[in-house]
Amino acid sequence: MRSLIVIRQSILFYQKLVGQLQQLDFIPLLLLRLYLTPVMMQAGWTKLQNFDSTLSWFTNPDWGLGLPAPALLLSLVILLELGGGLALLLGLFTRLTAFGLSITMLVAMLTVHAQNGWLAIADASSWLADGTIFRNEAVMAVPEKLAKANEVLQQQADYSWLISSGKLVVLNNGIEFAATYFSMLFVLVVYGAGRWLSLDYLLAKKAAKVTIAKEAVA
Repeated sequence: MRSLIVIRQSILFYQKLVGQLQQLDFIPLLLLRLYLTPVMMQAGWTKLQNFDSTLSWFTNPDWGLGLPAPALLLSLVILLELGGGLALLLGLFTRLTAFGLSITMLVAMLTVHAQNGWLAIADASSWLADGTIFRNEAVMAVPEKLAKANEVLQQQADYSWLISSGKLVVLNNGIEFAATYFSMLFVLVVYGAGRWLSLDYLLAKKAAKVTIAKEAVA
């Protein structure tokens, strides 16, 4: 009997704790927005700064994406990433903005990264490359290649200087980052910008007051 009372009290305590935590539900959404803002704006700015080379990549079907109307699509992507990043920061039109950006991430995953597997950085010890979950032969070949590269660099260059900012790695360019950003953006599509610290919330609150005032007059 006593054990049942303890279990019931534990459940009630847990429910109370969850209720308290729900008062902070705007904070995770704010953190997502703050995290994604520089990521999206940097992506858009980089494309803008390298417009011609990026346009060639959008256009060429042999070594690029071979997209239709590449100049228009590139311009739209740049506008979406720069403007969308700012909109996320302000919490303005958040669901619509996050939806548009999530589409760009999905397209990037399917057209650019999917062929390289999951990992962004090649790591042959990862379960996502060694066959435990997925097998990626290109990643599994990296240790031998890196060992050879390090050997050559130790003989031909100032190796200590080369690795002073970190060890050499191989970019695998898998879907890892794009999938992560897509998941974060999808949360914002579903839940919006959150309360208090977003223009969406302030505008909705103001609109509700106007509606109540009109109904009171009517």
